Amino acid sequence: MIERNEELVTVFGGGGFIGRYVCEYLFQSGVRVRVASRDPRNSYFIQPLGQVGQFGFERADITSLHSVRNAIHGATAVVNLCGVFGAKMRAVHVEGARNVSEVAAEFGVRSLVQVSAIGASLVAQSAYGRTKAEGEEAVRKGLPSATIARPSLVFGPEDDLTNRFAAMARLPVLPVIASQRNFQPVYVRDLAKAIAMAALDPKRFGGQTFEIGGPQVMSMVELHRAILEITGQRPDLAPVPDFAGDLLSRLGWLPGAPLTRDQWLMLQRDNVPSGEFPGLEAFGIRPTPLAAVGMEWLGRFNKGGKLAGRRINLTATN
Repeated sequence: MIERNEELVTVFGGGGFIGRYVCEYLFQSGVRVRVASRDPRNSYFIQPLGQVGQFGFERADITSLHSVRNAIHGATAVVNLCGVFGAKMRAVHVEGARNVSEVAAEFGVRSLVQVSAIGASLVAQSAYGRTKAEGEEAVRKGLPSATIARPSLVFGPEDDLTNRFAAMARLPVLPVIASQRNFQPVYVRDLAKAIAMAALDPKRFGGQTFEIGGPQVMSMVELHRAILEITGQRPDLAPVPDFAGDLLSRLGWLPGAPLTRDQWLMLQRDNVPSGEFPGLEAFGIRPTPLAAVGMEWLGRFNKGGKLAGRRINLTATN
């Protein structure tokens, strides 16, 4: 049996929004972590989270088989968090995932966690959804014992979701695209804990798919209202008709934010767990509602007061 301090987990994308919290939970468990990213300098902020000798950094590009071998060599577990929009989706989501799974199998890695997305489907309208599904297939083929994690929208201190909506709410009128589309947003710390647990306990979680959502199903307009409740902002919400959203996606922008065509296509269906696969309950994690934690980072948008809690970039205490 491998002792915790003898385990080494390679985390592709460990310096990203979700990755920083995954790394922290892994540090807390006592394992060593290798943070693999295209530019390790962007991940150095993780160092204070671990003990001396507990972390390392590796320059890696999952679309390069040689690079992936270097990053996985010597690891006992691997987490792949890499995801992109744009022209490189197939290279990253499919070829990259294939590289990771095949090398993990070649090196006899004990566990692999592939982070996908709710809505991943070979017949999805969006290229993002299709390539994520193809990536899942490639991973299952390369390493059948891999764990697949499909989260809904993810919120937390560094997200590009609640922070963007709160910033846009400074406008007198806040446009809301896909206003009736439903989501089940999940707190980043809950998701990260589940990913870390899966990486460290393949006997319990290996070979399974999990669809991970938060405690509440919310429409897009309800999500906006929840953010406004936290921030105390009072713009008028203006649901954008679907024909106008479709047009804006073709132009590539929404007032105050980019909107790609593929993102619009993703918004044509609800983003909630199907009920076919287990979720956070399988990990013994009680999902955290946005209202319970949002003031940590959204309080700065409140004109009438200071932050209720300091902005947290490096702590995951759930």
